[in-house]
Amino acid sequence: MLNLERLRTLDALARHGSVSGAAEGLHVTTSAVSQQMSKLEREVGQQLLAKNGRGVRLTDAGRLLADHAARILSQVELAQSDLEAQRGQVMGELRLAAFPTAARGLFPTALAALRAEHPGLRVRSRELEPETGVALVTRGDLDLAVVLDWYNKPLPLPDGLVKASLLDDPTDLALPVGHRLADRPEVDLADFVDDEWIAWDEGEFCHEWLLFTLRGKGIEPVIAHRAVEHHTQLAMVAAGLGVCVAPRLGRDPVPAGVRAVPVRPRVTRHVYAVWRADADRRPAIRAAVDALCSAGVRVS
Repeated sequence: MLNLERLRTLDALARHGSVSGAAEGLHVTTSAVSQQMSKLEREVGQQLLAKNGRGVRLTDAGRLLADHAARILSQVELAQSDLEAQRGQVMGELRLAAFPTAARGLFPTALAALRAEHPGLRVRSRELEPETGVALVTRGDLDLAVVLDWYNKPLPLPDGLVKASLLDDPTDLALPVGHRLADRPEVDLADFVDDEWIAWDEGEFCHEWLLFTLRGKGIEPVIAHRAVEHHTQLAMVAAGLGVCVAPRLGRDPVPAGVRAVPVRPRVTRHVYAVWRADADRRPAIRAAVDALCSAGVRVS
C-alpha cells in the first residue's frame, strides 16, 4: 500500500526539482524529505532518486511514480472538495496570494469579511507577482491567487485552472507636477517618447507589458529606474526622476508633487482570481471569490 504523504513528498520533489525546494514547499526539513523518500523506495522496491552533481534527480521509476502521484493527489483534492461541498461548511485552511497592489487594495476588506462571516476558516495570505502566483496554484502550493491581464497582453494560464473576474482597474500616467503635460486632462503614451521611465524589474510581467506597449507605439523607452513597489515608483516621480504607469487599485494616497493623468485610449488591467479546477467545489474557494468580488465592487 502506497503511503499518501510519501507520494506527496515525491510529487513535491518532481515539481520543485530539488530536496530543498520540496522541503520549502511542504514546510518540512530537508531531512524529513530524505527520510520519506527512503521509506517510499523501500515500499516500492525500486530506486526513485539518483545523485546528480550536488543534487538529485528522479530515475525512470521515480518519474513514472511521480506522474501517478500527481494524478492520485489531484483525485484526493477532488474528493476533499466534494466532501466539503456536501457538508456545505466554509472551514479549514485557505492559502491565498495577490500581486502587491491587489493585496493592498482588496485583501484588507475581503479577508476581514471572511473572518467575520466564516470563523471556522483560517486564511493565510501573501504578496506574489502574477506569474509566481499562477505557478504555485498550479503546483498545489496555493489555493487561490489574484492575478492580472493588461488590456492588450493576457497572462498565460496553464490548463486545469478556473478563473473569476474581480474588477477592471483603470491606469493613469504619473507625472511630476512640473512636467510639461501635467495640466492636460488626459495624455497619450506616444507623448512620452523623450521621457525617462520608472518601471518594474526586468522580466516581470508588468515590465514586459510596458515594453511591449511602448514599442507598439514606436517608443523605445529609456528605463532610468526600477522599483517593485508602485509607491516607490511614485516617490521617484515626485522627485522629478521620470514618469511611470500608475494603476488606481491600491494606489492612494498619491504623494505631493505627483499628478496622475488618465491615458487616452484607456489603459486598464483586468484583475481576476484563479484556482485549480479540482478544488472548484470547495465552499472556502467560493466564499473567498465572493469576498474578493465584493471588495472589488467597493474600489471600482
